[in-house]
Amino acid sequence: MDTHRLFSDKSELYEVARPLYPEALFEYLAKVAPSTLLAWDCACGNGQAANSLVRYFERVEATDVSSEQISNAKLNPKITYSVATSERTSFADSSFDLVCVAQALHWFDFDAYWSEVKRVLKPDGVFAAWGYTWPSVDAAVDKVFKERILNVIEPYWAPQNRLLWDHYENIELPFSRLSTPELKMQVNWNLDEFLSFVSTFSAARRCVDDIGDSFLHEARDELIKVWGPETTKQLIDLDFVLLAGRLET
Repeated sequence: MDTHRLFSDKSELYEVARPLYPEALFEYLAKVAPSTLLAWDCACGNGQAANSLVRYFERVEATDVSSEQISNAKLNPKITYSVATSERTSFADSSFDLVCVAQALHWFDFDAYWSEVKRVLKPDGVFAAWGYTWPSVDAAVDKVFKERILNVIEPYWAPQNRLLWDHYENIELPFSRLSTPELKMQVNWNLDEFLSFVSTFSAARRCVDDIGDSFLHEARDELIKVWGPETTKQLIDLDFVLLAGRLET
């Protein structure tokens, strides 16, 4: 699967449609890291996580295989962006206090990636991966969302997505596991903001490429009936997943 192309297309949409991660996440990462000098954000996309990390770490290296994503990244003098795979980099050995990956761990070549993470982490350095699965509004909206969107795009999910749906429980972490806080991820969106987010799903994009986007327009017509005025902001819960471990020396 060409994940490079998949996440390069419409990278500007990713910048505006993807929700922000909870601030408590970054507070936790800074607390458990051995120091807050340097963090590496793997598969950084448009730099969403990196721009939160710099509030807690002195410097952040942010890499992505997609030059299109990097070109849309939000700049910050404390962030160095570069185009690179997460499985092989030119970073120095034992250089990072934290290595992290947001919403992308399930796409990696695990053997190569774990080897690289162990190489670049400092002694007692921390690895963390997080993501989110399905949005939930209320019973009526969730029902239409499932019937009109999730059921349509279901054949287009890659097998790797199930690792995230299973809360990364089936990923063998080669580090000493850390206890993690239960965090909430919530957003306030109107209907079109919600649908913009849904349209960034990898399966939705494959589905649109295959059969067109008429199913999204039909879903919108049905969602309006249960959403209320389309400009109404709804509180949306996203099922949040967090995995963390420490490199033991």
